[in-house]
Amino acid sequence: MSLADKQYLRIVQNVLEDGYYDDNRTGIPTYKLPHQIMQFNLEKEFPIVTTKLVSFITLVKELLWIYKEQSNDVRRLQEQKVSIWDEWMKEDGTIGTAYGFVVKEFDQLNTLIHTLKTNPQDRRMMIDLWQIQYLKTGALPPCAFLTMWDVSFGRLNCMLIQRSGDLGLGIPFNTSQYAVLVHLLAQVTGLKPGLFTHVINNAHVYENHVEALKIQLSKKNEAYEAPKLWINPSVTNFYDFTPDDIKLIGYQHHDKLEMEVAV
Repeated sequence: MSLADKQYLRIVQNVLEDGYYDDNRTGIPTYKLPHQIMQFNLEKEFPIVTTKLVSFITLVKELLWIYKEQSNDVRRLQEQKVSIWDEWMKEDGTIGTAYGFVVKEFDQLNTLIHTLKTNPQDRRMMIDLWQIQYLKTGALPPCAFLTMWDVSFGRLNCMLIQRSGDLGLGIPFNTSQYAVLVHLLAQVTGLKPGLFTHVINNAHVYENHVEALKIQLSKKNEAYEAPKLWINPSVTNFYDFTPDDIKLIGYQHHDKLEMEVAV
C-alpha cells in the first residue's frame, strides 16, 4: 500500500468518526479535526493516493503557474485546459493579489534558491503566501500558505503548513503537488529530496463529500504501491521546467470520485 493512502485514509476515517460538526462560511457543514500531520521520506516514496485518481498533470500545471510563472492570471491555466480556479476568477481574469502574485512581488522563489545554494544552514528559509496587505485584494486567502525549508545531510526537507484542508478534494492534490516542488528544488540546488511534512490546521470533510469518501475508504485494502516520480535530469534551472519534464511512472489508481467544490 502507498504510504500516502495509509496516512491520508487514517485522517479521513478519524475525521468521519470523531470530527467536530459545525457550519462554516461556505454554507456546507463540515466534520473537522485540528492539527493533522502526514510525513514522507521522499527518497523512499513519492506520496500520491491510489484509492482514487488524483490528476497529476493538473497539479503540476498549477504548481508551475504559481512558482515558475508566478502568475495570478487564470486564463493562463485555462489555456492549458485547467479549470480549478475558474470559480474564483475576477472580472480581469485573475485571482487578484494571491498565490503567484505574492511569490513574484517579494521575489520569494529566487531568494529561496539563492539561499539553498549559498547558505543552506540558514534557519529563515521559507515562502510565505500569507501577506496581510494583499489578503483582501486576493480572490481567496491561500490555504496551503507556508513552506519552511531545511538542509541536512545533503537532503532538502520541507514543511508545508495548510490553514484549511478540504480532505475530499484539496489535501491529496496539495500533498503530491508540494512533494513535486521539493523534488524540483532539490534537483536545481544539487540536493537530494528529504523529508516532506504536511501540517493541516483545520482538516475537514464537507457533508456532501461523506459518501464519496466512504467509497474511498472501502478501497483501503485494494490500494496500490506508490508510483515513481521522473524528472528530466537535464533541467538545472527551475524556470526551464515544463509539464513534460515531470511525470509519474507506474501510477495505478482506482476511479475518480466526483465531489463538488465548496466556494
